[in-house]
Formats: sequence, structure tokens, C-alpha cells
Amino acid sequence: MPLKELAERRNILHRKSDAQTVLRHALSDVQIGKIAMVSSFGAESVVLLHMISQIDKATPVIFLDTEMLFPETLTYQKEVAASLGLTDVHVITPNRDAVLIEDVDGLLHQADTDACCNLRKTRPLAAALAGFDGWITGRKQFQGGKRADLPLFEKEGRKIKVNPLAKWSARDLQDYITQHNLPRHPLVAKGYPSVGCMPCTTRVSDHEDQRAGRWRNSEKTECGIHFETSVATKEGQAA
Repeated sequence: MPLKELAERRNILHRKSDAQTVLRHALSDVQIGKIAMVSSFGAESVVLLHMISQIDKATPVIFLDTEMLFPETLTYQKEVAASLGLTDVHVITPNRDAVLIEDVDGLLHQADTDACCNLRKTRPLAAALAGFDGWITGRKQFQGGKRADLPLFEKEGRKIKVNPLAKWSARDLQDYITQHNLPRHPLVAKGYPSVGCMPCTTRVSDHEDQRAGRWRNSEKTECGIHFETSVATKEGQAA
């Protein structure tokens, strides 16, 4: 079955399903195939990680360490993975040779944020996902921008992307974290409702959008991982 049709059928099938049902079916859907979860272990990531742990602790989880993350995120990643009992967490990093050639001084983000994201996020993730047929993300419609019309299932290149929390609100996420007494990212309490790489993430005031602190004062809203024209997709198609 063509992937676009597969995604459309799954969206119809799960139009009234809750996130846990969408996730459970995605993990066992033979037509989607081998699937992994990609997690930033950011401000809200613990919700989907907890759901994964309740279904199958051996689900592959890919964590991309860009080597520019906050120290708090690196510590949080280890603590959450351990507390939830996740047994197949893949910590991936940018290609060492590529970094030495393209960003030896670690200042590429100051000159070209897109090139930095491509080097440190898009390409490493494409390599990590090469062996999978689909992947699970934590994106939500309320985050706005290109995510406003986000479906539960979508085709990207030769893979299916699953967004179980697409229809969740910010309140839904906080309620779930509270209900299950899940550990919160330490930077949230310090004014970072959305946490990315340290050089490109700033604090957000109460009246601002949650993602206002990402790539502040620029038109950039995504790192490139979630665009069908991204290198991740192109390399995935070539795999």
C-alpha cells in the first residue's frame, strides 16, 4: 500500500482514538513496519516516554545529543530513561569528521542556524533512522506554525511519522505529568517551556508563546528534521 494512502487510512481509523491507542497500534502495525521514537527529552517529552514505557520498555528511543544541549537536558535524559526503565535508548551525536570540517570552533550557529541544525540534527537523525520504517514524534498542533494542522499519521519520504499527541493541549500535557507524578525538566521552572540547544534557546515571559524562545528574533521555527524537503528525508529516500 502506498505510504500516503496508509497514513490517510490510519488517520481515519484513529480519528477518535486517544493517544495511548494511537501509540499502541503504531508500535504493532505490521504495515508501518519497524518504528522508533525520537525524543529530545525536553520540556514535555516525559509524557510520550511514559506512555512508551507502559506499552513496551524495549521500544527503540533515539535521543539526539547535538553537543550543544543544556547540561540539565543531558542529566534529565539519563534520569528519565532510568526511572521509566527504558531499555533501548540510542544516544546519537553528529559525525565527528563533519563537525571538525564544518564547525570546528562551535560557532556555526552564529553565522547560519540552518547549517548548524543540518550538521548537528538533520543528518545524524537521518543516519539513525535509516534502519526504521517509521518514527514517533511528540509534536502538537497547539505549537502553531507548520504544526497547526498536524495529523496523527503522515508520510515523509519513505517513512511514516506518527504524532500521538497532535491534538493535545498544553493543559492536557501538564495534567498528565501531574497525574502520573512524572519528573519535570529542571529548566521549565526557570522560564524555558520549550528546550532546545543552549545557544538558540532563551527564556520566555508569561505573555509569550511557549516556543518564542527558540531561535528568537528570527523567522526560523523548525530545525529541518520535520520538513519533507529536509536532508533527513532525502537521505532516508536514498537508504
